[in-house]
Amino acid sequence: MAGKVKYACDIEKSVLINNFEKRGWTSASADEDWNFYWSSVQTTRNIFSIENGYRLQDDQVINHFPNHYELTRKDLMVKNLKRYRKDLEKEGNPVSERDDEGRYKYLDFIPVTFLLPADYNLFVEEFRKNPNSTWIMKPTGKARGIGIFLINKLSQLKKWSRDSKTNSFAAPSGKDAYVISRYIDNPLLIGGKKFDLRLYVLVTSYRPLKCYMYRLGFCRFCTVKYTSSTSELDNMFIHLTNVSIQKHGDEYNNVHGGKWTIKNMRLFLEGTRGKEVTDKLFDDINWLTVHSLKAVSGVMANDRHCFECYGYDIIIDNNLKPWLIEVNASPSLTSTTAADRIMKYNLINDSLNIVMPSGELPDVRWNKVPPKDALGNYDLLYDEDLAQADILERDTKSRLGLSVGSRGRDAKSSFTGRPPPTTWK
Repeated sequence: MAGKVKYACDIEKSVLINNFEKRGWTSASADEDWNFYWSSVQTTRNIFSIENGYRLQDDQVINHFPNHYELTRKDLMVKNLKRYRKDLEKEGNPVSERDDEGRYKYLDFIPVTFLLPADYNLFVEEFRKNPNSTWIMKPTGKARGIGIFLINKLSQLKKWSRDSKTNSFAAPSGKDAYVISRYIDNPLLIGGKKFDLRLYVLVTSYRPLKCYMYRLGFCRFCTVKYTSSTSELDNMFIHLTNVSIQKHGDEYNNVHGGKWTIKNMRLFLEGTRGKEVTDKLFDDINWLTVHSLKAVSGVMANDRHCFECYGYDIIIDNNLKPWLIEVNASPSLTSTTAADRIMKYNLINDSLNIVMPSGELPDVRWNKVPPKDALGNYDLLYDEDLAQADILERDTKSRLGLSVGSRGRDAKSSFTGRPPPTTWK
């Protein structure tokens, strides 16, 4: 295919179409020749299915990895992270070190989580150790807060099982499976309200891992002030930050949409908690993001035609510790405010500039290292090739007795306490 880029798109959103048209790309249907496809996850699954027999060409790029669900399904994300930690322990990797209470020192960034019904007995054992704790139930394959509820008694779980018309905790289909996680009941509050972070992470390759963090993420606030009172466990306007839920609340504000920029939150924390602990918080967020991607890099089908822009949901507790809640394969491109529309337009623009640097016909044989001026509002978070080169340089200098330095903006010395080398790039 020569000439202009032809795009196909399953999602009729102006932030997408306007970006494609601005580049002079022409629209094509999924059945025609296309160079760039912004597809739904189901379309990606169909394209890569063995039954389909479809073979992508060197000038075709698509916006999902074939088995992205290894990261974006709640149960598989937890399973892969648990396996990753155990694998590092077997290797004797210092990153997997535990404290005196058996907790991971550097990899403790997901709440204690079990898969139901498979791990029911393990959950009961853990629940009885802390009978006053609150837990949050989520269906593994749903989004936008659908099907989520909180419990603080085992009897509530048994009632849910009966109401689900299951007489026992038998193995369900994937659609029926739930994850149950320790609820973060000491969230950081601003204005008395709970919030979470929506961060955008672009992955262009898993092996070697190349990923970018978007600077223009935002906080999503609940509309009702937080309370840990057990009488309010059913009030989702207190506990769930999803805009799809909060927009139905009486206190929802259509002007700002209950959102606050990451930049403003960072300034607020620097003013109230101090710059040093705020910097550490954002370093910790970068750390957990990279290790969540490393945890799935071995099982992800690293097809060179693919990239993915993930929506990371993170909650910060009152000790300024970040917790990874989930990762979304198709973060919402619906705009709730004017500022939201501009931000999401820029997000797509900057993503396209990285995966299609020249805006011309793609060639998947390129090395996936865009020029620095193409990054826009993205920062390079981790490049495994650069990290390995950095290790080699450190080892060489160490053997020669030279001082060991670190090249590059992301090789941060502020990862204090973590075992060297962090291979951070």
